[in-house]
Amino acid sequence: MKNIYLIISREYLERVRKKSFIVVTLLMPLLMIGLMIAPTLMMLYSGSDLKRIAVIDRSGIVASELVSSAEVEFVREEQLTKDEACRIYNNDSDIFGVLYIGSDIESRDSVQLITNSSSSLMLEENIAGQISAIVEREKLRRYNIDNLETILAEVETHIDLSTYVNDGTGDETTMESTSSGVSYILGIALGMLLYMVIILYGQMVLTSVVEEKASRVIDVMVTSCSPFALMMGKILGIAAVALTQIAIWAALIISASKFLLPSLLLADGAAAGDMMLSAAMGTLGNTGYLASLFAYVALFLIGGFLLYASLYAAAGSAVDSVQDGQQFNSVIMLPIILSMIIMMSVFNDPNSPLAFWASIVPLTSPIVMITRIPFGIPGWEIALSVVLLYATFVATTWLASKVFRVGIFMHGKRPSWSDLWQWVRMK
Repeated sequence: MKNIYLIISREYLERVRKKSFIVVTLLMPLLMIGLMIAPTLMMLYSGSDLKRIAVIDRSGIVASELVSSAEVEFVREEQLTKDEACRIYNNDSDIFGVLYIGSDIESRDSVQLITNSSSSLMLEENIAGQISAIVEREKLRRYNIDNLETILAEVETHIDLSTYVNDGTGDETTMESTSSGVSYILGIALGMLLYMVIILYGQMVLTSVVEEKASRVIDVMVTSCSPFALMMGKILGIAAVALTQIAIWAALIISASKFLLPSLLLADGAAAGDMMLSAAMGTLGNTGYLASLFAYVALFLIGGFLLYASLYAAAGSAVDSVQDGQQFNSVIMLPIILSMIIMMSVFNDPNSPLAFWASIVPLTSPIVMITRIPFGIPGWEIALSVVLLYATFVATTWLASKVFRVGIFMHGKRPSWSDLWQWVRMK
């Protein structure tokens, strides 16, 4: 244990004293805050220049109903044909394009937008949405319903759906308010965080072992400690670096949730909607909830990192260069990439069979489970996932140590998978 502690101290201090570690640790929360501010800034500064569109309406029902805005202005051109308008307005700096509407508005290619430069999805959806609404209103008018516009205005209704976690009382003052939108944001942020940490620090384990093996430093170190102690010291030392970074991020983000996030969310309130804004402020302003999330992050980060780090350490010991390690690295990364793919399906249904089993199977559970947790899942599922994850870590560490103790002394030959299996079976 003394040797393991010495190796942990060396690996830990060597990395946390680097300027790059300090810079990344301090900049990451700023980046996350920047991502929160980004929607507001995009709304303020993403407005495009006014686009003037010449409208040729052969149906006689659309042009007069089109509504101009700050982004688009509709100009009626009833005297021109489509060919004439395209010829006249080609490369015209004042006219962005020509909107042609045929007499049979519902037939194929009856509505055409012919532009002088690249169009945008928002512009096309704006025009298509307006035309669809105009045609629908015209169809309703054919039923000769008196005061149709008044009736449509009166029946138009917007519903704000409030969601709560059932506590058995049915009283909204005691039940916890939830929001799938906020859970989605938290889930994807936490999932991506674990993905980056496992990949980044796992690769760090592989690189460290390869470099020390190539320089024959390991040959000297194993004269004072066992290969197992050396492997565990490296893994736990780098794990401590990752936990230190997560702890600093947690402290900064939890502090920001009390003082900075409420004002940022209020700035986004007009775009997000009152119910979404209320749920976001309630969730992100709850420091206890955020602290529990980071506790889960630490729990699954430790388990996931230790599991994959043992595999990375074994792969590093079996090769003489980082390039040679890619054949093993690609295999190790497959479950991690699969976790990211499955993570996307969690947002559609966090309780689907695929999401459940992927959050239980240890190779995918760290990322998938941490993505499900913000949606509120039973505690027994989290406990089962943790137990299986750490049990699998013990098994993979035992297997990796058998590869590691042989691999660190092998030079000049790239081992095959059958060679690794023979190393595992060696007594």
